[in-house]
Amino acid sequence: MLHPKASPFSKLEQDEGLSKITVEYSRPSAKGRTLFGNQPNGEPGLVPYGRIWRVGANESTKITFSNDVLVGGYPLAKGTYALYAFPEEKLWEIVFHKNTSHWGDGRDNYNADEDALRITVEPSTISGFQESFLISFDDIDHNGTYMKWNWGTTQISIPIHFDTKAIMAVQIAEKLSTSPTAQTYYEIARYYQEQNINRAEALTFVDKAIELGGDTYYFHRVRSLILADLKNYEEAIRAAKISMKLAEKEGKDEFVRLNKNNIDRWITTMTNKN
Repeated sequence: MLHPKASPFSKLEQDEGLSKITVEYSRPSAKGRTLFGNQPNGEPGLVPYGRIWRVGANESTKITFSNDVLVGGYPLAKGTYALYAFPEEKLWEIVFHKNTSHWGDGRDNYNADEDALRITVEPSTISGFQESFLISFDDIDHNGTYMKWNWGTTQISIPIHFDTKAIMAVQIAEKLSTSPTAQTYYEIARYYQEQNINRAEALTFVDKAIELGGDTYYFHRVRSLILADLKNYEEAIRAAKISMKLAEKEGKDEFVRLNKNNIDRWITTMTNKN
């Protein structure tokens, strides 16, 4: 007979640049119990120190990386791993395990030789109290994030890094070799501008986008930003004015304001420079 689970299943998907991280786990609740280490009477708590923990409840927690990754600064191949931990008072060992078939923590069937990666992290104490065990991602940008585990007043933070530039370089080469469109050139130019790289090439690509796709407020906006990055403020202002006029026609008030703010800032920069 079906019945509600005490530790409900949860699935978390986090896009990270051009990569994705997926976590599947169950979320136990504290329910007034001592979570890590020993109880006040000396008896083991829910997760005793020095013993393997499945990082949640029920079956083993699974984590999937869509691309090769650095975890805590160490390389880990793309794929799916069982996620385990060996908590201690001062330091935790975090394990990415190749055998995903174990139920729970594997106990006697767990074999350290099947570990893909072990790293050591220091737990921290948070304010407030997290009743149900929570895995989340924070401090996210194109290249990295931190995976956070919160339960009770304990937090584990694990740095994760993808080489998004290398992944993007492969994709750009593929896109440029197969009938690129105006949107293709625009997206590459925008990426280069956002990442502060390949500025001259970015200008060539956005010009190609305008040549193929015509005048749009977003093409000219990115063109203005690239020109400003190249310190060609006069041309940047001209491009921003074109973008602002096109945005006005489409009722894109936000982009009218963004362009106007940039124009004012670049005029100030030119005035101060002179």
